[in-house]
Amino acid sequence: MRIGTFAKELVSTARQLATPGKGILAADESLTTLGNRFSKINLENTYENREAYRSMLFTTPSLSNYISGAIQFDETLKNKTPEGELLQNILKKSNIIPGIKVDKGLSLLSNDETLTTGLDGLEDRVKYYYSQGCRFAKWRGVIKISNKTPSTLAIEENANSLAKYAYICQSNGLVPIVEPEVLAEGDHDIDTCAEVSTIVYSAVINALHKHSVLFEGILLKPNMIAPGIKSQKKASFQEIAQKTLETLNRTIPPAVPGIMFLSGGQSEEDASCNLNEINQINKGKGPWVLSFSYGRALQASSLKAWHGKNIKAGQEALLHRVKMNSLATLAKYQKENGNGESLHVSNYSY
Repeated sequence: MRIGTFAKELVSTARQLATPGKGILAADESLTTLGNRFSKINLENTYENREAYRSMLFTTPSLSNYISGAIQFDETLKNKTPEGELLQNILKKSNIIPGIKVDKGLSLLSNDETLTTGLDGLEDRVKYYYSQGCRFAKWRGVIKISNKTPSTLAIEENANSLAKYAYICQSNGLVPIVEPEVLAEGDHDIDTCAEVSTIVYSAVINALHKHSVLFEGILLKPNMIAPGIKSQKKASFQEIAQKTLETLNRTIPPAVPGIMFLSGGQSEEDASCNLNEINQINKGKGPWVLSFSYGRALQASSLKAWHGKNIKAGQEALLHRVKMNSLATLAKYQKENGNGESLHVSNYSY
């Protein structure tokens, strides 16, 4: 098995990323997505502004106290600080493991369902990213819940793509973050989300087995189990935590070192509260480190505070959010009654 060449390194990297009390900063937004966010603060979507924003994030003092890894977009590998140092080197010096998004986005499969593209040429890209210092990768598979979806085709095709991606990454030294996201779109209740997520996660794990992926050398990035965004049946933090843990315990092998939840459009506070409740209920039970790989739920306040020029304010806002989520991984977070603004974006893509 080709993975054997990198087995020890993969396991070591996965464990470092899943360090208790730390999480992952997902800063892998595409040019279009970052442009949409810049438009909300009336900032032009230029290379210089994107570079300045990423520099603000990655040079935040003490960031490594709470962040173990950072997922980047391809362009970020070329970005530098105002002093001319590559951001990639800034991460390494801070003991933050550099990661990279390797998929190419979503394509239509059938019936408004999608399949993630990017397997063509993936091995060469992974080898290049490894040579540039990246040590983990991310690939997002998307599943929708509706009266007609998800179809068996969508579940199986996305599971197989995630497994192929994972094997290619491990064969060339990158820890794959496996991200099966059951979208929050729709009016379904929490039980439906749990039912669909159980089927999806099981299909993904089965596909990973078939492709001989090393489970000790991956991380899972799933959705939390919650009602659809338009559901009339809301759920408490405790209900979401209980259903999430129940679903994971039924589907995910103990060999997986870390489960790094996606925020899925939750408000900054809700993402922290739900993570805290999950760890509160699971405290002392194991088997995984239960942490975060958030994008919007870490960056929203920071982006507003930065506003294109205020580096200190942006960094203070980011540091606050990563610290709050670090506390949540240890079941020590206290609700702040602050920013409960939903960050949901319909049919989100990056």
